[in-house]
Amino acid sequence: MESLEGRTALVTGASRGIGEACALALAGAGCAVAVNYREREKEAERVCGAIRAAGGQALPFRADVSRAAGAKALVEGVQAALGPIGILINNAGVARKRAPLEITEADWDEAITVNLTSAFLVSREVLPGMRERRWGRIVNVSSGAAYTGGAVGPHYVASKAGMIGLSRAYAAAFVREGITVNAVAPVGIETEMQTKDLGHTAPRAAIGRFGTSGEVAEAVLMLVRNGYITGQTLLINAGGYMT
Repeated sequence: MESLEGRTALVTGASRGIGEACALALAGAGCAVAVNYREREKEAERVCGAIRAAGGQALPFRADVSRAAGAKALVEGVQAALGPIGILINNAGVARKRAPLEITEADWDEAITVNLTSAFLVSREVLPGMRERRWGRIVNVSSGAAYTGGAVGPHYVASKAGMIGLSRAYAAAFVREGITVNAVAPVGIETEMQTKDLGHTAPRAAIGRFGTSGEVAEAVLMLVRNGYITGQTLLINAGGYMT
């Protein structure tokens, strides 16, 4: 496993949940961490404060990564403040539960833009530098719903399945340049999105509990540290769906 000491990591949607846990884990591994958020300024500041209190380096960066201008400005700002981005965790996302025939065009566009287009836009901004330095790690936070259909709706499933396809395409394109691209596909993680936004108050997994954001972050950290794994999607679901 490679040391991440001194690397700069950008985590999108890092003000809560899985993004927050990834930011904390990367900081613990020695990375300077850019904590991206769109609206939750206080929460992002809290995450940065926790990292700094533990002796790490972190700064909050407000940006709408679903827009090209926002993604470009974010990457430029992070690199000016913290140095070249070597690690990118594409975690920004939205999950608005809709019945299949109730999905509007606006619902569809939001899911695709926030969940999938954002991963494309930010990756596009960091990949040239990774190629130049011949080292980079990208992990896209997808969902087990990409395999099972899930409970949110087809718009969400399509966006998360797209993230897996994007990961594979980038992995194949850049495998010879020291860059790995993988995805994680969690299900049943106890986050605000799961319990509040979607209203899932009881775990569905046979293991009898929700997963934790920290458990997902541990898997993400393993993929970042491992230079031989690329183009893979790691399902994190307590065995609820197996490949």
